[in-house]
Amino acid sequence: MAKFEKIPTGEFHSGYGCVIMSAVIGVFGFIVWWSFWHVPSTLNTAIAAVAQEVPAKLPEIPAVPELEKKMADFAVTVNAGKPATLKLSVAELNALLVLAPDGGSGTYKDMLRVKALDAAKNVIITDASLPMNTAKFWEDKKRYLVGEIDFQLEMTAVGPDAKVSAVRVPGKTLPEGMVQSMQMYGYLGPYQSHPTIGPVLKAIKQAKIETDGLLLKTEP
Repeated sequence: MAKFEKIPTGEFHSGYGCVIMSAVIGVFGFIVWWSFWHVPSTLNTAIAAVAQEVPAKLPEIPAVPELEKKMADFAVTVNAGKPATLKLSVAELNALLVLAPDGGSGTYKDMLRVKALDAAKNVIITDASLPMNTAKFWEDKKRYLVGEIDFQLEMTAVGPDAKVSAVRVPGKTLPEGMVQSMQMYGYLGPYQSHPTIGPVLKAIKQAKIETDGLLLKTEP
């Protein structure tokens, strides 16, 4: 099966782009790959029943000017081997989506919006408007999965990871195979072996959703 991998580009701030920016955006990377390419013919008709012809317009994302320094300071501290803590609010998580480059099929800011954090379930709740190919992907005709997607955090031996825990489309029932396919992947997996990002992820020993933000710590 083909693998989608997003390589950090020169657009990102040198102090943090290759490290934390890509790691956080990596949470969404595989779901976008799945949306564009993983459309087996057996699911095509079922997906058509829950998708719509036009995308949803997601809310505008306000700029967070202080975010660059906050991310840079965290990256420098982690790379120095010192204890570090980073908390990202909903507004800051969305600001990261604005800075993500276009991978050739649109930008994340047009596809996803972090809307809430559920500390009890340890999930990030997002609004989604994901473009999806049909089985005849060469025709480049898009349809859109519009609804909510929850991402659940978990810790592994090589740092934090995230998996889809739920997908909801109002008034529709998603085909079981579709949801199961989206739940198969650890969405930070490609970055755990990255020469720059991997060591930073491995240094993070705690990833926790709190009521006011995503908490990352290098100490348990």
